[in-house]
Amino acid sequence: MTLTPLSWTELEALTDFQLDPISGPTNAQARLRLFGQSESDVRVTLYRDNHAWCPYCQKVWLWLEEKQIPYRIEKVTMFCYGEKESWYKRKVPSGMLPALELDGQIITESDDILIALERVFGSLGQGMKDPRVLPLRQLERSLFRVWCSWLCYPATSPQQEQRSRQQFIQVMEKVEDALSSTPGSYFLEEFGTADVIFTPYVERMNASLYYYKGYSMREENPHFAGWFTAMESRPTYRGTQSDFHTHVHDLPPQMGGCWENREAQTRTQQQRVDQGPWFGLPDVTYPEPQNSRQEALHRVVKHRANIIRVNPADDELFDQALRCALTQMMTDEVCIPPAGSDFALRYLRDRINVPRDMSIYAAKRLREALEKTAALVGDKQGPPIPVRHRRDQDPTHFATR
Repeated sequence: MTLTPLSWTELEALTDFQLDPISGPTNAQARLRLFGQSESDVRVTLYRDNHAWCPYCQKVWLWLEEKQIPYRIEKVTMFCYGEKESWYKRKVPSGMLPALELDGQIITESDDILIALERVFGSLGQGMKDPRVLPLRQLERSLFRVWCSWLCYPATSPQQEQRSRQQFIQVMEKVEDALSSTPGSYFLEEFGTADVIFTPYVERMNASLYYYKGYSMREENPHFAGWFTAMESRPTYRGTQSDFHTHVHDLPPQMGGCWENREAQTRTQQQRVDQGPWFGLPDVTYPEPQNSRQEALHRVVKHRANIIRVNPADDELFDQALRCALTQMMTDEVCIPPAGSDFALRYLRDRINVPRDMSIYAAKRLREALEKTAALVGDKQGPPIPVRHRRDQDPTHFATR
């Protein structure tokens, strides 16, 4: 059966998704988090990037959520996707992120921030300077260095590419040994600071190596896979977690470039990340929530005016095409969009951000619907995602969010 697209009013009636950003689960939309306390108890303000792309911001964000410290959030523009706000540069002249204001004092550098928070609020399990945490912090930095060496520098020969791969695997084996040395799935007997420290960059390693090197970190390393699964059991982590598509395209301008190895396996995995199918990728393994479609619909309906405004297609054409995709997502019925709208639908498909816009499974459902609907009228792709900057994601377009 072929449907005409539902109206925005009809679509809105199909979602009852609600999110309490202040007191509900961890989420990227919050400007204030209270954890059952009063606003007068807030002593902390976290300054982080608008898009939730910054790994060091994620580290502090996750720590605050796990400790349930009431805090405010101020969102700042990263240089790679827009001009940094003048008010922030007055507060933090370096412009670096994250920054944290604790009892009126500004602190930068994520490790220094966590140490300062520990002094006031206590540690999360074993603390930053605990003798058992210190070598794990060093191991995380070692893994970071070999990842950067493999990903961010072009190999001059196949032999050099293989050496970089082996250097990463050798350090990854040490990570496997560390994880296997405890009875549970975390780096120490219980979840704590060490896990928070590893989380941001290994999440990005998992995505980038799959896409640029054809190496599936989660599938190749069983103890790491178990650790990742344990992390995904935590609602706090789920609220900060991103997906492969977001990471592999936000990293190049942040890292100064990501170099692919051009192998057949890499090409196959790039195709999956960019054009689907997105279900089954090793970026998430917890069961899909029943309301993932409703969440995706809610987020699009809320921001539809700006989504339509920034799309390169004619507003009226894209409005109808977008409603066709959303109608398909919610009804599983074919809804043919206007001719020539395929590139516009794929422009949006490629620019959904997790978790800025919605959670992983909601994004998968929306990307799937956009691609299925676009394929009904053509194979034209949207404008390519920039690799030197991400000004196509300038947050001023969504300043009211």
